[in-house]
Amino acid sequence: MSKAFSLEAIVRPNILALKPYRCARDDYSSGILLDANENSFGSVLEVGEPRSSQDLHRYPDPNQVPIKERLVSFRGLPSIDYFFLGVGSDEIIDLVIRIFCVPGKDKILITPPTYGMYSVCANINDVSIVKVNLDVEDGRFQLKTDEISKALSENPSIKIIFLCSPGNPTGTALSHNDIKAILEDPNLNGVVVVDEAYIDFMDEGRNASVAKWAERYPNIIVMQTLSKSFGLAGVRLGIGISNPEIIQLMNNTKAPYNVNSLTSSIALDALSPKNIEKMRSTTQQIQVEKTKLMSSIVRLRGIGKIIGANDANFILVQILDETCEKPDRERAQSVYKKLAEYHGVVVRYRGSEFGCEGCLRITVGTPQENDTLIEKLGVALEIK
Repeated sequence: MSKAFSLEAIVRPNILALKPYRCARDDYSSGILLDANENSFGSVLEVGEPRSSQDLHRYPDPNQVPIKERLVSFRGLPSIDYFFLGVGSDEIIDLVIRIFCVPGKDKILITPPTYGMYSVCANINDVSIVKVNLDVEDGRFQLKTDEISKALSENPSIKIIFLCSPGNPTGTALSHNDIKAILEDPNLNGVVVVDEAYIDFMDEGRNASVAKWAERYPNIIVMQTLSKSFGLAGVRLGIGISNPEIIQLMNNTKAPYNVNSLTSSIALDALSPKNIEKMRSTTQQIQVEKTKLMSSIVRLRGIGKIIGANDANFILVQILDETCEKPDRERAQSVYKKLAEYHGVVVRYRGSEFGCEGCLRITVGTPQENDTLIEKLGVALEIK
């Protein structure tokens, strides 16, 4: 080589500047883990349930038809042509950006506070980000549809709007009327992605999912997952729901065998009628435990409001300053670290995000885990 090798000279500038998504396990990976919004009650599958290994020398089914057939029944869509399966919702986010956005030209719109991977995937793909904050007054966490419409009018290069419902870290479902207004906005020149990772934790009577809207709105993509309500975060299966034309584009763009055979086998079992009923039973248990947890946690000195609508399997809790007058970021971070490092209880610090000042996000655990959390949180809140 005639000159010294320089990595910086050949890597894309947007990758050099990239701030990667910080996973819940980046800081702490042991103890009572109430930080990643996993299903603390475990998988819907039986422990030790046998898995066939006889076909692992063959590539997996690239179309995953049996899983999609069960999803048709479960989610009430007309056919398997409305479904895409990916390696978690994160693959779907990345694919959608690559399909609809020209690098260095097009933009996405997000509504902070929201899931961090929308921005990370946009940055990886050299796609700019427009932010329209949620209405966070009194923990409302709802869309500002007028401001979104204004942003669309001013930025015709916005090709994707990412909406998280129920939100992360807000735990709040978005108004269907607001989502509809955005889908029908005359200034919209792209698609609306509704991330429903936590949808199964909502009361079924509220008709919470907008998945069936894919039948009448050609510009909606709904994301769901087996990670949360089904307790299968480890298998990494994300579900995209949209009109067949968009689903075909996603299938054309994905890697040939993106969902592996073991994940496929587990997902097919999880979506059996028996295990869907088990999922529903478990989510009801989680709702009961969430109510108990909220009742106990607000009695602790140093705890402020539980903000948001609590539509998911976690709560967003304010940590107050030492005078117990207002939320305090530094104290929230201190309590977060004390819990993990001295008491073996891991929650998620979210106190620096817009509208979440001084907040900890706490996944609902089992009854025993929640009891331990309350005990240790009380100790961590004590002023020395």
